[in-house]
Amino acid sequence: MKSFYEWYRKHITGAIFGGLILGILTGLFLAGRFKVVLTATSVLGSIYMSALNMMIFPLVFCSIVMGIASIGSARTTGKITGAAMLFFLCTTALASFVGLIIPRLIRLGKGVSFKMATSDIQATKMDSILDTVKGLIPSNPVSAFAEGNMLQVLVFALIMGFTLIAIGEKGEPLLKVIDSCNEACLKIISTVMYFTPIGVFCTIVPVVEANGTKTIVSLATQLIILYVAFFGFAFVVYGGAVSILGKTSPVKFFKAIMPAALNAFGTCSSSATIPLSKSCVEDELGVPNQISSITIPLGATVNMDAVSILMSFMIMFFANACGVHVSIPMMIIILLANVLLSVGTPGIPGGAIASFAALATMAGLPAGVMGVYISINTLCDMGATCVNVIGDMAGCVVLKEKIEIEK
Repeated sequence: MKSFYEWYRKHITGAIFGGLILGILTGLFLAGRFKVVLTATSVLGSIYMSALNMMIFPLVFCSIVMGIASIGSARTTGKITGAAMLFFLCTTALASFVGLIIPRLIRLGKGVSFKMATSDIQATKMDSILDTVKGLIPSNPVSAFAEGNMLQVLVFALIMGFTLIAIGEKGEPLLKVIDSCNEACLKIISTVMYFTPIGVFCTIVPVVEANGTKTIVSLATQLIILYVAFFGFAFVVYGGAVSILGKTSPVKFFKAIMPAALNAFGTCSSSATIPLSKSCVEDELGVPNQISSITIPLGATVNMDAVSILMSFMIMFFANACGVHVSIPMMIIILLANVLLSVGTPGIPGGAIASFAALATMAGLPAGVMGVYISINTLCDMGATCVNVIGDMAGCVVLKEKIEIEK
């Protein structure tokens, strides 16, 4: 039995990919029939997602606190956080630029005709960024966990970590409790990981069945180009960063992070993939826990490179399809707003819809485009989440080379 588990662990990437492909084929086959099977897969998919989500916030909190405590230096922790933010913001700005330029150069959307649908989605107010800043420090840490406010959990964990360093020996009992909780979370997640191929299969089936071949075929060209932009960006920018800045072979990197990337593709949740991302970079790429425990959760919150590509891409696509001219100054405004909005986009399925509504309003697009966008959002979100997670892990590899951890 032990040998089977060892074999299964070594081939987990292939099993996840197999579950993904089988899920797509099953979803197409189930379209419009066998509702019992579809219901069963939806239930199992929900159970899998709940099992991952159950440990997200406890693991993020405990790993950040332990990461800070293990560093033992507020200065080094600040360097990690600052370097990670700089890396994420630079790649997000570049991603926004790529997303605006490619559709404009190829005139994507010209000649496309689709029926507009009404939508009740309201645009996000631009002052929401200020609200986010004002709400960084949780007035009630318990509610931050209960409501799933990742930014507040991150800030609370940072405050707690620095405080435990400051009080020294008196903080050791609490630190031991947090360490034990962290180990328990890791054990649960490692167990859940064995069921990832089944989980990915069950989460993909309803997505493909709901969209069906009609939506996929009608927007196939746009989706293919979008995915080329997604993964072209990942291979060129992240691969280049890992090779040049991280001194790591891109082939080794992409092979090592594949389980987390495929899980992100299937679940459409960068937050739910945090445990798998940490496992990949630590076990396969040798990234210290002190770096991954800060960079991975921070990336799941603020690193939305592919969402930036998606937003810019779709704005230009719908503008061309609707005959709306987007000027160069407006492109620049959209790029800057895109960077700010993407930072506040939650790492959950469908988290980019409200951001798209805000940008669409800025670009002067008709309200009906929201209905079309929502119909393909999940298909777009799958690739975007996958690339975002790859970016989080690339940031870890770069920081491993650039920041020396004090022993």
